[in-house]
Amino acid sequence: MTAADERPLPMPTPEHFRYEERDRVGIVTLDRPDRLNALTFAVYRELADFFAVVGRRTLDPSGTGARALVLQGAGKGFCSGGDVEDIIGRLFERDAEGLLRFTRMTGELIEAMRLCPLPIVASVKRVAAGAGAVMALASDVRIVGRRAFFAFLFPQVGLSGADMGASYLLPRVVGLGHATRILMTGERVDAETSHRIGLATEVVDDDPPEAVDRAAFDFAKRLADGPHFALRMTKTMLQKELDMPLPQAIEAEAQAQAICMQHPDFQEAHAAWREKRPPRWR
Repeated sequence: MTAADERPLPMPTPEHFRYEERDRVGIVTLDRPDRLNALTFAVYRELADFFAVVGRRTLDPSGTGARALVLQGAGKGFCSGGDVEDIIGRLFERDAEGLLRFTRMTGELIEAMRLCPLPIVASVKRVAAGAGAVMALASDVRIVGRRAFFAFLFPQVGLSGADMGASYLLPRVVGLGHATRILMTGERVDAETSHRIGLATEVVDDDPPEAVDRAAFDFAKRLADGPHFALRMTKTMLQKELDMPLPQAIEAEAQAQAICMQHPDFQEAHAAWREKRPPRWR
């Protein structure tokens, strides 16, 4: 990677979802509440492009930009998946090449989320179905309302449960046995079950539904206020080591830790401990 590659990229202005930054937390809001925030072709494409560049703003020497992200839905729900009218119906008009272009694009969104160096906190209200369930799965943290459920319902519409990276990510989050049942049956996974098997990070009260968004924001702010360089490195290593043999993973962690030890935050943490004060992260 060259120095030019490391320059911060300009933030795109989204047209098909909302984005704002508050207290160094970037809030991505799917904004079709009347359709339970169902995704369209345009939303897929724009989200993939957004996650591919949003983390680069943190390289700006001015220190602007988000340090963590919240992914949430407007209204009462998180995301009901691909829109039946705007996507599913139109897929019947495509040939094999056109269908492959679409499925590759949906996968690009999940890849962009996993490669985004910023922690992503999903605020799961009421429903996370189909592509919505996979987007929540691709997030680093899932704050789930008590009345919410996940539904990886692809088999119920005649499609493979292995979609958008679900069969890669889900076994790594909940284990192969749970993932097999969820992806083969397409049955709903309620909040209590999702927490028991590790799919939900936390389960919170959701009356009113906005309480889930607040809890997700508070979690993201806690991350944003923390050692940003170390958290970026942690997410990067968690992703890169998924398929590494143990010796390679140990060496990768040794190199990553040596890099962190050269960052000012390492010295700052020690100074703060000696001076009995909170650290001032760079």
